[in-house]
Amino acid sequence: MAGGGGVVIARGGREYAGRLTPFVLATCIVAAMGGLIFGYDIGISGGVTSMPSFLSKFFPSVYRKQQEESTTNQYCQYNSQTLTMFTSSLYLAALASSLVASTITRKFGRKLSMLFGGLLFFAGALVNGFAKAVWMLILGRLLLGFGIGFANQAVPLYLSEMAPCKYRGAFNNGFQLSITVGILMANVLNYFFAKIKGGWGWRLSLGGAMVPALIITIGSLILPDTPNSMIERNQHDEAKEKLKKIRGVEDVDEEFNDLVNASIASKKVEDPWRKLLQRKYRPHLSMAILIPFFQQFTGINVIMFYAPVLFNTIGFGNNASLMSAVITGLVNASATLVSICRVDKWGRRKLFLEGGAQMFVCQIVVAVCIAVKFGVDGNPGVLPQWYAILVVFFICVYVAGFAWSWGPLGWLVPSEIFPLEIRSAAQSLNVAVNMVFTFVVAQIFLTMLCHLKFGLFIFFAVFVVVMSAFVYFFLPETRGIPIEEMSQVWRRHWYWSRFVIDDCANGDVEMGKANGSSTIV
Repeated sequence: MAGGGGVVIARGGREYAGRLTPFVLATCIVAAMGGLIFGYDIGISGGVTSMPSFLSKFFPSVYRKQQEESTTNQYCQYNSQTLTMFTSSLYLAALASSLVASTITRKFGRKLSMLFGGLLFFAGALVNGFAKAVWMLILGRLLLGFGIGFANQAVPLYLSEMAPCKYRGAFNNGFQLSITVGILMANVLNYFFAKIKGGWGWRLSLGGAMVPALIITIGSLILPDTPNSMIERNQHDEAKEKLKKIRGVEDVDEEFNDLVNASIASKKVEDPWRKLLQRKYRPHLSMAILIPFFQQFTGINVIMFYAPVLFNTIGFGNNASLMSAVITGLVNASATLVSICRVDKWGRRKLFLEGGAQMFVCQIVVAVCIAVKFGVDGNPGVLPQWYAILVVFFICVYVAGFAWSWGPLGWLVPSEIFPLEIRSAAQSLNVAVNMVFTFVVAQIFLTMLCHLKFGLFIFFAVFVVVMSAFVYFFLPETRGIPIEEMSQVWRRHWYWSRFVIDDCANGDVEMGKANGSSTIV
């Protein structure tokens, strides 16, 4: 049922022949592991920046501020633009590489982009593990960013194109599960590596990124390419045989013909970036920009990038803050499984809205808890254990809300709504916007914490209200719609139909004629 102007599309549309095969299950699991590199980096950076040995070597001013007994303002002890540049520089590189990855992904296939992502991430991990100066850290972060840009461009597209539409949400959310597993792995390793005598454990934390890099590199070499990508490169016979293997049936003519027609239409597009600006793609352009923008302003990166720093700030010791980050990482991974199991039954909108309400309540509660104990001067005095546990509990509930809503769906929805002719360009824009605002949040968070204090959580809570309203009014349900027939969700929407109805209707008539039918779906 539609609510407040949103449109819920029933499981109509065409049902292609096929079933869930072991082959497609295995390939999607391997491909989804591309998220490990992104997750590992998110988790590892916050952990090493809370290690005294790492701070004293690369950021001595922050280390001195942290160690000074006269420093009582907990809000500002980590306020350093150099420190935040270490974390956020990666996302500028990811932004640049995601734009380049669009062309590579379209012309040479999804596999090659994943391979480049793995190799570049491996190189960055190697440089960071042997870093002797800040410039080496930044160089390593840039290489990591280039790798993430390629992987985040290719993996969601690969999953959306390989999965049967009935299970597309679950398979695509495997990418987010992989991200959360990477975060959890990083948090666990940080906790144990921080205990190594001599204070060199941070090298193992940073260098350990080579392991997930090898996973995606090897995986990209053994994975088959998607039929969509093969058709784009005129490998029609191979694509049809691959589609039969993926779907587990011989009768794939209907789906194959739709893919061929979509490819023919896409090849007429000389400049997909300019095409993306056309009026009929207004909803696609809006979603490619607003969904990743809102995803970053949920405030999740405040928790995931800087979880150990944040917990240290609110009164935990170094080891306790690292353990708290492990707990939130475990909650994040576990809650993502809820989304995988339910997204194709409950739909995207319901999860978006429930998760938004849950995050809003938790952010307000955490803001109140910190305000009561820390005030505006940032001096909490002695922080009772039960009070710290209460804060961690509500942060975990907040993380769970994100993990089954805006976390996985922020990647799923954009990757499944773009028609083939603009798919690579639109996905690149989606990744680029994600990285821009990931960079912005990472770069300004510690300064905002110093100046806004507990109000930082209220700041993000306001954004959660805005983005939930956006979903309620402007995001149609995409559950169960074949990826090449997604245009129908826009034609039936109360607002977006004014942009797409004429063009899409004509397009469907042409496609119907190409298939020997004039039926408009």
